[in-house]
Amino acid sequence: MRLYDFFNILCSIPKTLRFNFHYFPFRTALRLPVFVSRKTYLRELRGEVHLPGEISTAMVKIGFGDVGHYDSRRSRSIWQVSGKVVFEGNAGIGHGSKLSVRGELRIGRSFNMTAESTIVCAEKTVFGDDCLLSWGIVVMDTDEHPIYNQDGSRVNPNRPVIVGNHVWIGCNCTILKGSELPDGTIVAAGAVTSSRYTEKDTVIGGNPAAVIKSGMYWQH
Repeated sequence: MRLYDFFNILCSIPKTLRFNFHYFPFRTALRLPVFVSRKTYLRELRGEVHLPGEISTAMVKIGFGDVGHYDSRRSRSIWQVSGKVVFEGNAGIGHGSKLSVRGELRIGRSFNMTAESTIVCAEKTVFGDDCLLSWGIVVMDTDEHPIYNQDGSRVNPNRPVIVGNHVWIGCNCTILKGSELPDGTIVAAGAVTSSRYTEKDTVIGGNPAAVIKSGMYWQH
C-alpha cells in the first residue's frame, strides 16, 4: 500500500464512523460495513441505508479508487440522501461520484462505479448484480423540473430506471428516466438511453441509443 493510500484511509475514519453509526444499529456499525473517504461531502445524511445480505467490513466503499486521467487527490464525492439506499453486496462508488437520492436506489452485488459519475434518484433506480459503470456517467430517473401543458397536467412524470445483471455502461453515457437495460447489455461510450430494451447480450449506442450488435458478451 502506498503511503498516500494509508494516509487517506486513516484520515477517512471520522467520516466512516459518522456514516456507520448514523445509519446502522450499534452492532452493525461496529463492523464498519461502509468506508467513506475523507474527500466525500456528506451533504445530507437522512433517509435509510439497508444491507440485507451478509455484512463484512468495508463491503461498500464511497469516494475511493483511482482513475489515471482524473486527479483523485482533489476529486470530491457527494452523498445527498433523504430517500432509501439498498446495497445488496459489495459496492464501490468511485472518487468524484455523486449520489442524490430522495426515492429508492437499489444496488446489486459486485457493483462498481469507477469515477466522476452521478446518480439522481427521485423515483426508483435499480442495478442488478455485477454492473460496471465507467467515468462521466449520469443516471437520472427524473427531469427534476416539472413541465405542464395548458390544461395544467404534468407531461414529464418521473419514471424508474432498471438495469439488469452484468451490464457495462461506457464512459460519458446518459441514462435517462424510463431506461430499462436487460442482462448483459453493453452501452457504448457517449450513448443516451431513455427507452426499454428487451434483447439481452447486445451492444447499444448512439443518441437515442439503438442496438448495434447482438449476441455479445463482456468480461471484467
